Amino acid sequence: MQPNKPALEAKMEKISTATMYFPLVFKKARTTVIVLPNTEETETEEMMPKTVCRRRQETFPGQPMNRKELRKPSKREESRVQVMLQLLALTMGVSWCRMKVPTTTMVIAKKKRTKEVRMIPKGSPYDNTVPNNYHQVLAFLFAIYEINKKTQLLPNHTLEYLISQNAYNKMGTSYATMDLLFTRHGSSLNYICNKKCKLVTVIGGLTSHNSKLMPHILNIYKMPQLSYDSFDPALGDKTQFPSVYRMIPSESLQYVGIAQLLQHFGWMWIGLIVSDDDSAEMLLRTLIPWLLQSHICIAFKEIIPSLKDHWEGYWGETKKINHNLERIHSVLSLTTTNVILVHGDLRAMEGLRKVLVIQEFDEKKPIEKVWIITAQWDFASVMLSDVFTPKSFNGTLSFAFHTNDVAGYEDILETLNPNQFKFYFFHNFWSSAFLCSFPAYHIYKPQAKNCTGEEKLRSLPESVFEMEMPGQSYSIYNAVYAVAHALHAMLSSNSKQKAIGGGNFLKVQPWQLHSFLKHIRFNNSAGEEIFFDENGELAAGYDVINSIIFPNQSIHRVRVGRINPQATAGQDFIVNASAIVWNQKFRQTVPQSSCVERCHPGHSKIVRQGQQICCYDCPHCSEGMISSQMDAKYCSKCPEDQHPNKNQDWCIPKYITYLTYGDPLGIILSFSVLFFTLITTVVMWSFIQHKNTPIIKANNWNITCTLLISLLLCFLCSFLFIGRSEKVTCLLRQTVFGIIFSLAVSCVLAKTITVVLAFMATKPGNRMRKWVGKRLAMSVIILCTLLQTGICAVWLATSPPFPEFDMHSQTDQIIVQCNEGSTLMFYTVLGYMGLLAIISFTMAFFARRLPDSFNEAKLITFSMLIFCSVWLSFVPTYLSTKGKYMVAVEIFSILASSGGLLACIFLPKFYIIVLRPELNTRDQLVRKKDHGV
Repeated sequence: MQPNKPALEAKMEKISTATMYFPLVFKKARTTVIVLPNTEETETEEMMPKTVCRRRQETFPGQPMNRKELRKPSKREESRVQVMLQLLALTMGVSWCRMKVPTTTMVIAKKKRTKEVRMIPKGSPYDNTVPNNYHQVLAFLFAIYEINKKTQLLPNHTLEYLISQNAYNKMGTSYATMDLLFTRHGSSLNYICNKKCKLVTVIGGLTSHNSKLMPHILNIYKMPQLSYDSFDPALGDKTQFPSVYRMIPSESLQYVGIAQLLQHFGWMWIGLIVSDDDSAEMLLRTLIPWLLQSHICIAFKEIIPSLKDHWEGYWGETKKINHNLERIHSVLSLTTTNVILVHGDLRAMEGLRKVLVIQEFDEKKPIEKVWIITAQWDFASVMLSDVFTPKSFNGTLSFAFHTNDVAGYEDILETLNPNQFKFYFFHNFWSSAFLCSFPAYHIYKPQAKNCTGEEKLRSLPESVFEMEMPGQSYSIYNAVYAVAHALHAMLSSNSKQKAIGGGNFLKVQPWQLHSFLKHIRFNNSAGEEIFFDENGELAAGYDVINSIIFPNQSIHRVRVGRINPQATAGQDFIVNASAIVWNQKFRQTVPQSSCVERCHPGHSKIVRQGQQICCYDCPHCSEGMISSQMDAKYCSKCPEDQHPNKNQDWCIPKYITYLTYGDPLGIILSFSVLFFTLITTVVMWSFIQHKNTPIIKANNWNITCTLLISLLLCFLCSFLFIGRSEKVTCLLRQTVFGIIFSLAVSCVLAKTITVVLAFMATKPGNRMRKWVGKRLAMSVIILCTLLQTGICAVWLATSPPFPEFDMHSQTDQIIVQCNEGSTLMFYTVLGYMGLLAIISFTMAFFARRLPDSFNEAKLITFSMLIFCSVWLSFVPTYLSTKGKYMVAVEIFSILASSGGLLACIFLPKFYIIVLRPELNTRDQLVRKKDHGV
């Protein structure tokens, strides 16, 4: 029956108008209806208009039918299954149907069919449909084809298909859903009068505009729904939508993959463009906190509106971009980030595509960035090649539903011939893909040759048609198998036989399939295990795709990574950076994206006040600190036995240092010690040789000899301070020095007391005469020395000195030194010596004018002045130096003070003995004394 032409044109005009707003109608528009007919009836009924009904055949649709290969239904075959692929707002319905057909003949062979002319008007949904989106139809048909060939799955039942279309808007979705449920079969709303078909399952790519409408309607009847493309977060609410099953992985898994991808390449400064819908709100609420925890900052965040008119009026030069797109245009032109994350569906991203077209073709300034695109948007799906921007999108990294190689799929595609297809839309697909006309179907392309049907899909560029099964098609393929396995499980369950009325499948209720869908677990033909998790989502992952776009706009997609939640830790996110082809702007080097230049080793990050954490300064590490990594958060100390190198980016071992005999300073001090020792020895030898001379006898030989010996030991004890500090040397170093020096100063004090008492004893009637003699002098020496010895004994008993490694005084040295044990005891020893020296100096100072031919009090005064000056300057100098220089200061103080005593007290006598012996006579001494008196 010929359709009414005016009515047809009006209907097409309506479709054309809708398509101007929603041009990619068929991108995900698939609906499946599985039907179980009764084969015992012999009467055939007409199907609904615009519907193609095909019974089971052993060949794939589009291949020649060989009647010899047709399987004749057996007597045990109680029913056959019919599948309707309906272009119904991205949905597929599954139902059981009863059809009155002969038991031994094909419905399509005997059915009287009315030829319907399908002229595709300009602007209709079929005119600008992306050819590559027909993959979803072919994957759906291929799954049915495989299931029908398998004898172990749904035995004695056949899957068939129906194909129809519907509008792409909310009202159309609601109408189509009700039509699918009731009116399609001649029933009133909410009534099923026609018992031929019964809808039990829906498979659909529910997009944002209808993701809530259709589930709300179908959920009233507890009808299972398998979604293969919707990320609407509302569908995850099992309270509102308990019947929805997702054939896509969890969206949160995609968020994790985005964060891991950014961290893998060190991209810390990114732009973000999202659509104005619930899915984008979920991304902002979930992903941004994760990014901030990983110190990844958002350079800009733009919410792009959905275009209602799409490309209408775009080529008009007077047509201006609306305010939101103008802002995005400005942001993209001025941003410094090299990485932009895009999230949104096709309709929203058409606005972004519009901006990119202006930038690349009109302004000749393509936005050459690293675009990271989520699985919601297939950026290569365009209606017209003129709106595809190859320079901008070259090197794009996109997330896609995981797919795998399905055996036999490409072989089937190789054999497709449009002349063997009975689907009215497939000829339009072929015409759009190969740019040819189909006069027989009233499909014409301007200035194009006629399609022969011998064209091969493999010859098409990947931007038009991929021979491999894409991710969405793979989800549809698995969805069909999931329904088939659930039906098979229900048919095989003995406990369900009564429920289905002993084979009367029209009595099956949709809710009965839930328990089977929830627990299905099977391996598909690609060898992957398919099952739903506790949230009703497919336990699958994502692929990371690198899109390489050539100047002729052909696209080559390479899988460079994988997000697999089933993998072991460390293998759940894999990316092959060497396989990625970057945008031509980056000259095949890994792009950098940061707010500022990264901090090099030797520096640390300090966040700029009032700015994001990614914007920071890079001050140099302080002395003694290092940072060995790029963008170090803080500088750290080296281990105690190591120190920073010159650039402060690495630790190198410290070298051990102490005052050695081979050190220049050690050599000088050693020679000085030997020199003073030699001088002291010569003086002592000279005094021994002339001990009976008047000048020696007049100065108390015993005290003189004791003082010379103590001075000799003072010089020699300096060797305890040179060389590596050991336990014995540390114990002897300060104690021996303190005792010997106390002995020397005690001798000087005894000489001073002797001189004073000797002069006072010369006065008549003075009672001091009885104190003059050797006994007093020796008592003073012994008493003063024993007090110092007692102090040192207490020191050694309580806190003895010990050797240690000083790793902190010098940044590049480990100083081997003696720890004094008790600083108090050390300064007590020095204080006691100072006390003796001050007493000696005071007494000698007041006795300096006593008459004598050789007044020794003057010499003692000068010697004590030198001694006190040296040790008073020793204390601050000793405290201000470290390491071997501190030891050198103490040795110098020992040599200087000892040398001062030697020079002031003994050199004048040595001069007289050696060079002026005529003065070393008794007469000379007596004359001097008398003269003094």
